[in-house]
Amino acid sequence: MGKAKKAQKFAVMKKMVTSKALKRHKEEVSNPNKKVENKEKTSRNVPYVPSALFFKYNTALGPPYRVLVDTNFINFSIQNKLDLQKGMMDCLYAKCTPCITDCVMAELEKLGQKYRVALRIAKDPRFERLLCTHKGTYADDCIVDRVTQHKCYIVATCDRDLKRRIRKIPGVPIMYITKHQYSIERLPEATIGGEFKLTGSLQGIGRQFGIGCPVGQPNKAYMSTSYFQRKPWLDRGNYLAGTSF
Repeated sequence: MGKAKKAQKFAVMKKMVTSKALKRHKEEVSNPNKKVENKEKTSRNVPYVPSALFFKYNTALGPPYRVLVDTNFINFSIQNKLDLQKGMMDCLYAKCTPCITDCVMAELEKLGQKYRVALRIAKDPRFERLLCTHKGTYADDCIVDRVTQHKCYIVATCDRDLKRRIRKIPGVPIMYITKHQYSIERLPEATIGGEFKLTGSLQGIGRQFGIGCPVGQPNKAYMSTSYFQRKPWLDRGNYLAGTSF
């Protein structure tokens, strides 16, 4: 059987040995340990990840919560007639300490007489004042830098750009205003609009036990008399008394 002819490759050029390649080859022959030494000198830059993070959730974050307040969050709270500390406690069901940086205070002072009410609220003695040591007074950069270094804060803001930047940092929950009340995202025990939320198949179980309803008011659809007629082994009076938490 004859040998199959190989088709000639189109536009194939012979490899040229350049002066750089010759020089590199000579260096490798003369100093074979040079590559190893260079590898040892180069330091690996591995970013520090806190051990408390579970994916994007910060498991170490717990009450009393420290809430880092932005300029527009105070302004929108005034527009929606919301008390900052009371609204935060209604949202998180825990003690909250609003924190305000020097940059946010400087921004409020620059806004002038129109925002004098917001400035008066920011000067409340219940607010914790945080000192800034960096240059400039741009509040967004200040909040992002502080949250990146110390993952012990919840950021309260309604600014889309700032929220987009903070979402890139894992383990930092965001508080915002929706439907005239405070809401939060990226918190394991998240309360959306002051109401405990369950997902998936847990919703049905939660409704049966009155979870996800206002305090002391179990879900009427599930707590009706017909529900207990279908399940006679449950006593309606004792059942309702047990769910008013």
